[in-house]
Amino acid sequence: STAGETTPSAKTGAGVPPQGVNPANAPLDRVRVDSGGQRLTTNQGVPVADNQNSLKVGLRGPTAMEDFILREKLTHFDHERIPERVVHARGSGAHGYFESYGDLSDITRAAPFAQAGKRTPVFARFSTVAGERGSADTVRDVRGFAIKFYTEEGNWDLVGNNIPVFFIQDAMKFPDLVHAVKPEPHNGMPQAASAHDTFWDFVTLMPESTHMLMWHLSDRAIPRSLRTMQGFGVHTFRLVNAEGASVFCKFHWNPLAGTHSLMWDEAAKICGADADFHRRDLWEAIEAGAYPEWELGLQIFTEEEAEGFPFDVLDPTKLVPEELVPVRVVGKMTLNRNPDNFFAETEQVAFCTAHVVPGIDFSNDPLLQGRIHSYLDTQISRLGGANFHEIPVNASLAPVHNNQRDGMHRQAVARGRVAYEPNSLGGGCPFQAGMAGFTTAAARPQPPEDKVRGKPELFADHYSQARLFWISQSPAEQAHIVNAYRFELSRVQTPAIRVRLLSMLANVDPILAEGVAQGLGLAVPPPMPLAADAEQPHYDPSPALSLLARPGAAGI
Repeated sequence: STAGETTPSAKTGAGVPPQGVNPANAPLDRVRVDSGGQRLTTNQGVPVADNQNSLKVGLRGPTAMEDFILREKLTHFDHERIPERVVHARGSGAHGYFESYGDLSDITRAAPFAQAGKRTPVFARFSTVAGERGSADTVRDVRGFAIKFYTEEGNWDLVGNNIPVFFIQDAMKFPDLVHAVKPEPHNGMPQAASAHDTFWDFVTLMPESTHMLMWHLSDRAIPRSLRTMQGFGVHTFRLVNAEGASVFCKFHWNPLAGTHSLMWDEAAKICGADADFHRRDLWEAIEAGAYPEWELGLQIFTEEEAEGFPFDVLDPTKLVPEELVPVRVVGKMTLNRNPDNFFAETEQVAFCTAHVVPGIDFSNDPLLQGRIHSYLDTQISRLGGANFHEIPVNASLAPVHNNQRDGMHRQAVARGRVAYEPNSLGGGCPFQAGMAGFTTAAARPQPPEDKVRGKPELFADHYSQARLFWISQSPAEQAHIVNAYRFELSRVQTPAIRVRLLSMLANVDPILAEGVAQGLGLAVPPPMPLAADAEQPHYDPSPALSLLARPGAAGI
């Protein structure tokens, strides 16, 4: 061998220093991390001479406490796992951009919609809800659909699901829902599944969940690919223009590849063969240049129009039928780059419904109002403090100027003596932006009311939109829903829970209730009493609610 190099041997392998040899005598060009010529260093930038052996008192002696390189390496390894998300723990992410089809300044001043052709960088994360971080991709579950827009006026997070409605009407019940659907605490089972007693016990005592259950037991809950599922903002939001006028809005993401799902048997087999099926599919599609695309559509309506609907737009268990308010397509999202590092980006990305930009505002949806707090609070816990916004994937592309200081993991180095506003010592900076900044949309005047815990009257209709979903499905989709209910309830060990569910389905459709009951060997019980005496609204079928409505463009 050449001078300074080690001799390959059968015991050590080619180029590996034999035991007891200090490779510090080797030329520096032998100590490489990769072919790029980068020297291995500590986190303080100190070059590491030997990354194979700890510092010992003699070759067979104890390890020295002074080996700061060893201690730094082990300490970092001991702490390299962060708490996983309580929900949406298993996720896949990708970078891309959103391109606006036109100027929407008449209805919103939000930066992504300022002009035709404008591109805004985005990071998307898709996820399952119930399973832990190591669970499988193709389980029956709701899928998260979250997009972070990096605009010149700050970051906007559109945090939704692949289903347009939700299980509950008020954030007060969210911890209960999650506790019920998670593995049962006495035995830690089942993982990433809802076919167990605690989940069905909860939802059959909460008839407001009936509509969401129809979606959850449909093919929507087992998508063929993350690239072939819709996304929805779920809640009613506001769009606000430069004059301060606002309208209500529902957000829809529609895949250009079409909406496609798996059969249950397919999903189960794939789950056993490749637990990373969806993650792998998304990654490989992007690597191959088959970039996933979704068009963004808006349902826009005024408060006056909303008052005439047969449902309350603040109720997250209700959708706005497209026959009532058509979807206006306003732009397209393309995902064209995989993350460089899964943990740094996909795992550390922090979404929050409170992250809005001028032109986007909230409604009084009681579930949305709770999410505004909960998501921020969660990220502070997961990511080690209030400075999670400085992690690169979360950082705003717009300049950040404020008087927030210090805290754990602070990276920004604030200069100067002023950390308050108003001030004169810093020239008044940073100063308020006034009308150029975010302003809350003015709500319509309401008569003064007492503080109250309760729900609006229209929230009491739990079945009419569940019926709408059922009658809008094709015969094959309806059969899949019946079979899914049979499977889930066959895993429920408490007979009373099965009966309660059938009594809920009796309020939706007699054919549905009878089909599920036959599969369980039960008779259909009397319908569950309604929560209100008001006549339930009638809906005609909505073809847009069927997966078959969006076959996708040819060749995608």
